[in-house]
Amino acid sequence: MEWAVLLLLPLALCALLYLLGRWLLGLDGDLTLLWAEWGGQRPENELPDKVVWVTGASSGIGEELAYQLAKIGALVVLSARRENELERVKQKCLEISNLSSKDILVLPLDLTDRSFHETATKIVLQHFGRIDILVNNGGRSQRSLFVDTKVDVYAAIMELNYLGTVSLTKHVLNHMVQREKGKIVTVSSVMGIMGAPLATGYCASKHALQGFFNSLRPELGEYPEIIITTICPGPVQSKIIHNVFTEDLSKPTDADVSYSQKKKA
Repeated sequence: MEWAVLLLLPLALCALLYLLGRWLLGLDGDLTLLWAEWGGQRPENELPDKVVWVTGASSGIGEELAYQLAKIGALVVLSARRENELERVKQKCLEISNLSSKDILVLPLDLTDRSFHETATKIVLQHFGRIDILVNNGGRSQRSLFVDTKVDVYAAIMELNYLGTVSLTKHVLNHMVQREKGKIVTVSSVMGIMGAPLATGYCASKHALQGFFNSLRPELGEYPEIIITTICPGPVQSKIIHNVFTEDLSKPTDADVSYSQKKKA
C-alpha cells in the first residue's frame, strides 16, 4: 500500500504541474497584474465621476478604453489629432452609457505641438475643474529596417512617443502635485522591455518611457497619492499598422492624410 502511495505522489505532482502550466499559458497578464485584478479595487467602484484624460483616443487601445470608461460612468477627455474621429468616439460613448454630452470633452491634440500642452491642460481644468487620471496612450509604431531608415524618422518617433508624452505629463503633474493626488498611466509596450526587428526606433522610444517613469516614480515619494503606472501590452488587434513610421517621413500614413485634410478644411 505504501509503495502504491509513493508511486502515485509523483504522478499527482506531475498532473498538478501540468494543470498549472496550462493555466499560466492562458493568462493575459503577469502575476502582479492578476493579483491586483483579483484583490484590488474594481473599476466600476473606483472610476465613476473620475475625470480621465485619454490621449490617442481616436482608435485602438485609446478608443476601446474610452468606451469602457464611459460605460462605468467616468468623465472622459478624448484627445488625438483627428477631431472627426474623436467626435465619432464621443457619439458611441454617449450611445452606450448614461453620460451626457458635457461629460465627454473632445480636445484635439497633437503631441508634437508641445507649445499647446499647457493650454490644453487649462482647457480640461476649466471644463471639469480637475484631472484625476491621465492616460498617456498616444503614439505611433514603426515598420522599417534600420539600414533603410533616415535619422529624421528616429527624431520624429522620439518627439512624438517620448517627448510629447513627457511634456503633457509635466503640465498635468503640476496640477496633481497641487492637489497631492492623481494617477498617471502610460501605455508602453512589451517592446519597452525587449527588442524587435523592424521597430528599432519604436522600441527605443518605449524604453525611454520606461526609464523616465521608473525614475519619476521615486521622485514623487512625498506624494503617496500620486500613482505612476506603466502598462506594457503585447500584440493588440487594431489599425496601428495603418499609421506606422516607415523608412522615410515623406511617406504619409492614413492618419497623416486625414489630419492634413482636416487642417485645410
